[in-house]
Amino acid sequence: MSSTIWSVDDHLEDILAAIRPLDPIELQLPDAQGCVLVEDVTVPVALPPFDNSSMDGYAVRVADVAGASEEFPAVLTVIGDVAAGSGGLPTVGPGQAARIMTGAPLPPGAQAVVPVEWTDGGTGGGAATTMRPAGEAPEGASGEVRVHRPAEERAHVRARGSDVQAGDLALTAGTVLGPPQIGLLAAIGRGTVRVRPRPRVVVLSTGSELVQPGEKLAEGQIYDSNSFALAAAARDAGAISYRVGAVTDDAETLRATIEDQLIRADLLVTTGGVSVGAYDVVKEALASVGDEDVPGSGIDFRKLAMQPGKPQGFGSIGREHTPLLALPGNPVSSYVSFELFVRPAIRTLMGLPDVHRPKARAALKADKALSSPAGKRQFLRGTYDPESGSVTPVGGSGSHLIAALAHADCLIVVPETATSVEPGTEVDVVLLG
Repeated sequence: MSSTIWSVDDHLEDILAAIRPLDPIELQLPDAQGCVLVEDVTVPVALPPFDNSSMDGYAVRVADVAGASEEFPAVLTVIGDVAAGSGGLPTVGPGQAARIMTGAPLPPGAQAVVPVEWTDGGTGGGAATTMRPAGEAPEGASGEVRVHRPAEERAHVRARGSDVQAGDLALTAGTVLGPPQIGLLAAIGRGTVRVRPRPRVVVLSTGSELVQPGEKLAEGQIYDSNSFALAAAARDAGAISYRVGAVTDDAETLRATIEDQLIRADLLVTTGGVSVGAYDVVKEALASVGDEDVPGSGIDFRKLAMQPGKPQGFGSIGREHTPLLALPGNPVSSYVSFELFVRPAIRTLMGLPDVHRPKARAALKADKALSSPAGKRQFLRGTYDPESGSVTPVGGSGSHLIAALAHADCLIVVPETATSVEPGTEVDVVLLG
């Protein structure tokens, strides 16, 4: 354990300096969501790949519908249907039209599309509002259609390449793949893509007093909330998270569990057992976990000038130098520590450009001044109102008040230099939304 008191910023800097983004891999599109692209992607085929209709209607030659009106409609012979996905297209000659569906390729000879609303729909009646289904009658696709309005060349035709041209840059390296980007990759025919994968984060809570939710509590026991909260927080940060339920307060058991988990971990997070008590097994178990054959491995336990979350541990273990962050066991301390240290580590592993939560300045809305310990950076739970630019504390400053955390959407930061913050003072807030 270092005797030095570390600042929040120095501890975070130490963590991020030791963590490298994961090596890129080729992933199927559904698995690449939320990942960071590591290559520029160019368009192999134009979108759309052919001239196609933007309406349901009739593909026609412009000369055949020139001067058409309600009173004097152009009467054209319907030579067949063109549906989306059609091959073997009919050629539209003078005095002819082809029924065409939205997205279907423009057939040879046709110069424009007249919407069905400008015609009688081939029924011989007045203006149509819809087309008859193709399977309604065998003669549905033939016969005559009356067109009541003229059409200019290329009317209601989406040109080949009007979305993107072949050779265009579709997405640049560094892009985070959300739903629209996944859609674009699929539209240009990319089934796989090269990305930095989601990191695998194993969350382990320690304590013989912990019981899994759903089980019965005995005297002196509490439910294990940390492993659930932190596994959810890791998933929220973009990781694949694995939750290992409470490990009993036994150093050998804990060490064996951690070593077993290394096979599926890019990052290990423990919670509990890091202060100075007689039963702080994480320190005991990890003190000797540094592999003699692996120089530089091992965990450093520190005291930080922060509240909550003073005791922290950080280092790497195993042959792969898997980073491990040891967080305190109090629910609020562990969650605040996760937000400040683990989340940026996860997002660094992903290669994301921005690893930090957004911050804002807000006026403190409180009945009385907030007190804060001298020389420590305090993080209080709060609710932020962007409309008024104000923040209101939620609950007290205790590190066990998990109910208040559930109603907070930000952390209020009280700097090390302040021992009291008056209502109306501007403070930094870390937005958790």
